[in-house]
Amino acid sequence: MKHQTIEQLQIVAEIDQAYPRQAMSRSERLERWAELLERKPDRRLSTLLQTEYQPVRARVAMRGDSSPISVAFEDPVLRAAGLENDSYGEAKRFFELTDRQLHEVICYCHFGATVNAATAARHIRAALNGRQPGMFARLREAFVG
Repeated sequence: MKHQTIEQLQIVAEIDQAYPRQAMSRSERLERWAELLERKPDRRLSTLLQTEYQPVRARVAMRGDSSPISVAFEDPVLRAAGLENDSYGEAKRFFELTDRQLHEVICYCHFGATVNAATAARHIRAALNGRQPGMFARLREAFVG
């Protein structure tokens, strides 16, 4: 059997990449994302600069190589469930997060240029449980990582 890329196959066949979609609840999607990050807890991931100050159109298009969102997009299970790219807007849509919740996971203002994967996972779990990390948790993360 010869392996071909999707692009090569599209030349000879019509491909419906939306099928089959793996149905996952919001909780399952967020839990999967947190678990992916926890596999390499010390990995430094890039943040996005000033998400809260960007116009909506710019914010939804924001992305970064090696970001917490790109870790999710690298996962075939989340892609099969409907994650279409590694942009801020797509993460907000797919994981059903508010701007505030996603800001807590990904924004430069909380972590600087990078955030470790374990910290991002903690913030995802806080969103999953409907909590916001408190000031002491942020201070601890700033000094301990």
